Parts: sequence; structure tokens; C-alpha cells
Amino acid sequence: MECYLVGGGVRDQLLGLSVKDRDWVVVGASPEQMLAQGYQAVGKDFPVFLHPKTHEEYALARTERKTAPGYKGFAVYAAPDVTLEQDLARRDLTINAIAQTAEGALIDPYHGQQDLKDKILRHVSPAFTEDPVRVLRLARFAARFDFTIAPETKALIHTMITQHELEHLVPERVWQELSKAMQTERPSRFFTTLKEVDALAILFPEVDRLFGVPQHPKWHPEIDTGLHVMMVIDQAARLSHDNAVIFAALCHDLGKGTTPEDILPQHDGHEARSIALTEALCQRLRVPNDVQSLAIKTAQYHTHVHLLFHLSAQEIEEVIGALDAYRKPQQFEQFLLAGEADFRGRPGYEEADMPNIDVFRQCYQVCKDISVQPILDQGLTGKAISETLRQQRIEAIDKLMHNIKQEYKTKQH
Repeated sequence: MECYLVGGGVRDQLLGLSVKDRDWVVVGASPEQMLAQGYQAVGKDFPVFLHPKTHEEYALARTERKTAPGYKGFAVYAAPDVTLEQDLARRDLTINAIAQTAEGALIDPYHGQQDLKDKILRHVSPAFTEDPVRVLRLARFAARFDFTIAPETKALIHTMITQHELEHLVPERVWQELSKAMQTERPSRFFTTLKEVDALAILFPEVDRLFGVPQHPKWHPEIDTGLHVMMVIDQAARLSHDNAVIFAALCHDLGKGTTPEDILPQHDGHEARSIALTEALCQRLRVPNDVQSLAIKTAQYHTHVHLLFHLSAQEIEEVIGALDAYRKPQQFEQFLLAGEADFRGRPGYEEADMPNIDVFRQCYQVCKDISVQPILDQGLTGKAISETLRQQRIEAIDKLMHNIKQEYKTKQH
């Protein structure tokens, strides 16, 4: 029985990164032997065990054979006669197919160390085509490490597309990989990599349609909407590690890739179409409710952040209320971050001053500071309470905005 550190633990160590999770492969052992030594069985599809002390995962060396479409269509063979090289051969990329002995010696039959040095993502074997999740993982690694894709691996992915393998991906796995990609410094690379291998139109058609669509002439015509959205999500990742913010940034302009005839006629205007497409994308990927809520609100109201000084006090209060900011202040902050990312997602605006964000916060604060108790003391009941409270909030915003504008005019003179 021999144990080897494998996969991401070895890869990240060689890249000089901190190793968060360590996975082990066990060669020459049976499930009975593992249990006899105190390991706890946790694997459902193949033999995986938790170490009795470290609780790290130890998987028996195994081989896999494709039996049906999709990422679950495999027959697994795990037995003491499976070699380490056979186990490494079933892995997706060469950089993930390096093993390390307990003494620190590296076993690298597929030249993963060289690909790490050359910053290349390359498949281990033609079996790469058997698991569609690997396309998503490859795009995620491109985003995380800023690696390029080997030409022969691109060719394999095109084969997978031709064979409709990507159509067998289940929503949970797509969202899982997207969630991890959004935690990288440049989540845009996840999407541009998928586009590079012609997979974006299959997996995220709403995003793919944005490329080639001109921006408004006023807002940097030298970049199209697709590139703008890529810049926006990178800015969102810089501003926040919150996937809700980054996903909202991704969805904010989806409607610009369509015409009114593409979806239901009543969705007139790109904001309305962005809302409809965001809802459809969230349903397809089974996006968590809180992430979905923010994305839809951002698609609907993100322009209000930029146009704040052109809005009426009533319109500003409407946005604050629509975001349920009084009960969910975090959602309001997330919305402002997505709006800031949208502002900064254009050439030359990455470090620009954006006073609208702070003013929007002030508008929220003056509304929040209004107490409902004096209204109750007036003897008002029912709907009259909420209407009076709303009117007082609008008046407070109006007064604040008037003072800020006057102060600005004074500075100008």
C-alpha cells in the first residue's frame, strides 16, 4: 500500500501558491484494508476514504471507462492492481497529473511540470473528451492561472462540441464551475476562454451574443458590449469577492445582445430585455435566490447609479425601496458595488472618481434615519402610514440633493 499526493495540491505547490486542500491516491490497497486501518468510507461512485486523523481524502487508484453521455456516464474500476500511472492517465490536464511521494519525489509521466513552466493547459489523453465538465474546468484554470490552451486540446474540445457532449452538462455543475471562476482575479478569462474554443455560445449564449454589439457612441465606441461586460466583471472581482456582485455585473447588460423580436414583444428596451434574460439564465443554472434577486435588480436599475443627479427624489426613493434596502442593507451595498464596477468597466475609468456612489448612500441614510414613531403618534393607520413615511423620505432626499447640487455650484464658482 503506497500513498501519493496528487492533483491540485502538487500543482499549487509547484506554482508557489498556498495549498488549501490535499488529495491522496492509494495504490495497492483494497477497501477492506482501508477500513481496517481506521479510514472512513465516504465515496459513493468510487472508493474514497477520510484519514482517521487528518480527515484528508484518500482515493483508491482507479481507471474509468466511458459508458454513456455526460459526466456521470462512467464505469469505474478500483483495485490493488491499478498502477499510479494508470490513475494519473484518467486526469484532465497534465498540470493536474503530477504525483508526489511522501519523501517529496515527483512522478510526472505526462510532463505536467513543463506545461506549468510554459503556462499551457494540455489534456492528458483523448479521454478528455469523455467528460464535458473538463471544458469548464479548463476555462476556470485559464482564469485562475492566466494560462493558454494547447492547440491539440482546442481540437479535442471542438470534437466534444460536434458530438454534443456539452449539452449533457447539468445546471449544478455549470454553476459550481462559474462560482469558482468568479473567485479568480480575472473572471473574464473564464468567458473569453470558452469563446476561444467555441463553447460560450452553447453554455452562455446570452453572454456570447454581446460580443460584436456596439456600445453607445458616448460610452467608448472602441469596445463592444462583450468586452465592456468582461471589463465590468473584472472590476467587480477587484471591488468584491462576493459572487452575487460579480454575477450581477455579468448580467447587467444582457439585453443589449438582443432585439425586441428575439424575446417576448412586451420586453421593450434593453433594460427590460436584460431582466428577462437574467431571469431565464438564473432559472437555467438554478442560481441561488439571493444572487438571482440582486442580478435582476441590477439589470433593472444599474443606469440609475450613473444618472443619479438627473433623477427625481421620487425615482431615487423608488430604487432604494425596490432593493428592499431597509430590510436588506447588504443588498443595497451589493447593488452599489455592481454599479461602480459598471462605471469602471471602460478604458480610462478604472481609477476615476465616482461621487454618485457616496451620494446614493447618503440618500439611503437620510431615508433610514426617518422614524415611523412620529407618524404613528399622529394616529395614522394602515396604508396611510407607509404613504406618509414614503413622502417624508422623498422630501428628505429632495432636500439632500438640493444641498449637494448647491454645494457643487458654489465650488464651481
